Amino acid sequence: MSLWDEIQSQAEVLGRLAQSQIEPTKATSDWMSGENFSYVVMAARGSSDNAARYAQYLWGARNRLNVSLAAPSLYGPYASPPDLGHSLVVGISQSGESPDLLAVLAEGKRQGRPTLAITNQSESPMARLADRHLDLAAGPELAVAATKSYTTQLLAVGSLSAGLSGDSGMTEALQLLGPAVSQVLAAADPIKPAAKTLSEKDRCVVIGRGFNHSTAYEWALKIAELAYLVAQPFSAADFRHGPLAMVEPGLPVLAIATEGPLFADVSDLLTQVRNVGAKVIAISDRKDCPADHLIELPPGLPEWLTPIPAIVAAQIFTYHLTVASGADPDHPRMLKKVTRTV
Repeated sequence: MSLWDEIQSQAEVLGRLAQSQIEPTKATSDWMSGENFSYVVMAARGSSDNAARYAQYLWGARNRLNVSLAAPSLYGPYASPPDLGHSLVVGISQSGESPDLLAVLAEGKRQGRPTLAITNQSESPMARLADRHLDLAAGPELAVAATKSYTTQLLAVGSLSAGLSGDSGMTEALQLLGPAVSQVLAAADPIKPAAKTLSEKDRCVVIGRGFNHSTAYEWALKIAELAYLVAQPFSAADFRHGPLAMVEPGLPVLAIATEGPLFADVSDLLTQVRNVGAKVIAISDRKDCPADHLIELPPGLPEWLTPIPAIVAAQIFTYHLTVASGADPDHPRMLKKVTRTV
């Protein structure tokens, strides 16, 4: 299956899983509720790291959990793992095979902490190691760049948040994802001209904040691994603390700015950089988002769910950019589907 095919499959996959995963995620969230922990340590790499960033905001905002990202090198090369007392250790991985992530979960078990694996491989080493495994059930993902494995990770994080909170409204909102992603896919052609504007560039910055901080990081990762541009992700707040100085006429600034408490802040920043000549491409559910090219999301989704259709729009953008740049989206150089780091 090609990368384009897997991008296109996501409406069906997410729509199906939003319903079929209700019981598995409810069982897992019930297990989490029965464990004694006060914070979460997440072990992940690559796109899965960005799903963990989403959990930082969603589990923090909706479940009042402090979520930190593990530093896997402490568990392997430095052989100096931190005290994991009072934590839940979560591994999140498409393949569940990377040795450095397995080392984090193994240390959690050694210290007597509950461990959860979220993978797309039910027989993976991570799934077998953890106390509890949540299968993403996305089906085989053959393209090198993560698409449906990433969006189903976000769905799993959202479903667990709904289960932990006991909020039936959150569970009901998950059923909106399939139709929302279908609308994004149906509007794929208008994204192509915006993507082509970057085909002669060698760098860009990508900005998001709040729930879509993760989207900025994932969009930047996709651009780097497929189109070979230097793509730097930033929080809109962090961008003001120094990186703002790099803005100059013609600099491509990509952004995700959705309805919610942080829209005004991101919007103000985009207006500021446009005033000095930066070229803004924005993904937004607001028609008044300041941009030279606006990629529109379906309105009406709760803000916490917008990272899923937003990253699908970003995947489409990156696919068109990659093709326009002359690169092969199905064979990114130097990369393999499964990366094993220590």
